[in-house]
Amino acid sequence: MAEKKLALKLENITKSYPGVVALNHVTLELVEGEIHALVGENGAGKSTLIKTCAGAEIPDSGKIIVEGNEFSAMTPKFAENCGIEVIYQEFNLVEELSVAENIFLGSEIKKGFIIDKKAMVESSRKLLQELNISIDPNALIKDLTVGYQQMVEIAKAFSKNAKILIMDEPSAPLTNAEVERMFELVDKLKAKGVSIIYISHRLEEIFRLSDRITVLRDGKEIKTMDTSSTNIDELVKLMVGRELEETFPSRKNTIREETLLEANNLCGNGLRDVSFVLKRGEILGFAGLIGAGRTELAELIFGAKKKTSGQIFFKGKEISPQSPKDAINYGIALVPEDRKRQGAVLPMAIRENISMASLEKLSRFFMIHKDEEKLIANTFKDSLQIKTPSMEQAVNNLSGGNQQKVVLAKWLATNPDLIILDEPTRGIDVGAKHEIYKIMNDLVESGKTIIMISSEMPELMGMTDRIIVLAEGKMTGEVMRNEFDQELIMSYASKNGSKTFKNGDLL
Repeated sequence: MAEKKLALKLENITKSYPGVVALNHVTLELVEGEIHALVGENGAGKSTLIKTCAGAEIPDSGKIIVEGNEFSAMTPKFAENCGIEVIYQEFNLVEELSVAENIFLGSEIKKGFIIDKKAMVESSRKLLQELNISIDPNALIKDLTVGYQQMVEIAKAFSKNAKILIMDEPSAPLTNAEVERMFELVDKLKAKGVSIIYISHRLEEIFRLSDRITVLRDGKEIKTMDTSSTNIDELVKLMVGRELEETFPSRKNTIREETLLEANNLCGNGLRDVSFVLKRGEILGFAGLIGAGRTELAELIFGAKKKTSGQIFFKGKEISPQSPKDAINYGIALVPEDRKRQGAVLPMAIRENISMASLEKLSRFFMIHKDEEKLIANTFKDSLQIKTPSMEQAVNNLSGGNQQKVVLAKWLATNPDLIILDEPTRGIDVGAKHEIYKIMNDLVESGKTIIMISSEMPELMGMTDRIIVLAEGKMTGEVMRNEFDQELIMSYASKNGSKTFKNGDLL
């Protein structure tokens, strides 16, 4: 690769925020036509580094060199003029507009002063055909699947003649089938000479796509290496600075004889006649394909949706939660799958987020008891090891793993008996996952009970005592820990028993 030209060089980039050095003299070189993976734990500095490329952040020091031209900082428009495009985790699309209108948003084709929609549709059609993307340019973004919306983001970047494409966790919201289509598209862009920086916590993707890998840790560049010269174990050790002894930490048997929750013929919210028993101290997993009813079941138990028939017994008494407030009072908590939209109020302080579900207990005569609020927040900061310089820090300044800990702390502050975890490790790195797993084990060892919903088969099999499988709103199978087998579980999850999983993930 030495003979190839550099498309981009970030040289000694340094960036600090109050109390945090986000980047400490980081250097990264992107060769023309390569896919260069950028990996590290949440908070390692990956997002800050790419924001300096895109002009969203101005570095304190260092150089940005694009095709031999040297700059001390970028602006978003100047970065675009240099051929740098970024696809962030949150899509930058207007849902009410068509595919063609989104592709040319801000650079519309005009006939005089009038936007030429027909020309934009035709140009979009040719562009999509060139990239082998089967989408109608007239389709509205809101009518597309998440996978196709991702394809539109990539097409939009390519329409601007991007020479350097930065992809930040592009596979996070996608099913495996959609991920495969995205891989094909990334390979096609590379073949056309586009240089790509690819960020992902899914390490198997890194080895599937990249030519080289740069590891960041605590804002520093740890190592850059050829992908072919390393392996997952080495990569994890470089990322976290230590060896993870076990992917899934062991725990003693915590299941007790007491029945904590019993569901009898639950119907509603897309579910039909779901029945199961949950013992205190158990981690019960729910598996199934997308749309099988896993989250819908959690919503019924938590009172976010109402059952139409059936019974729920909790701690020996029949309950019928009409709202999340009812469920909280019973001793039930739900950590939702989308922490950014449903789990936390990102602009608010960590302290305020942790106390949010417990305000009734913390209030005296309609006033929040501040000292007690601070005490609870700091207690969970220490017990869950939330990394932050201050409890007054906004949650959106934290890494994904620490955001998830804040959401978990919010619900643990209500002192629940049952904690429902819906995709608890989605979008967080391997080190943070390990910490969440240890927290789960500590919870059940202290007498709590957990329902775990996950689309990652190895995670379900590694952490749960028993797995219940749903398909199209019905319970189709139950597998005990000593019977765990991917093929068996997926045969229950798919109506026709066909194999519909890949790389251990549920599609």
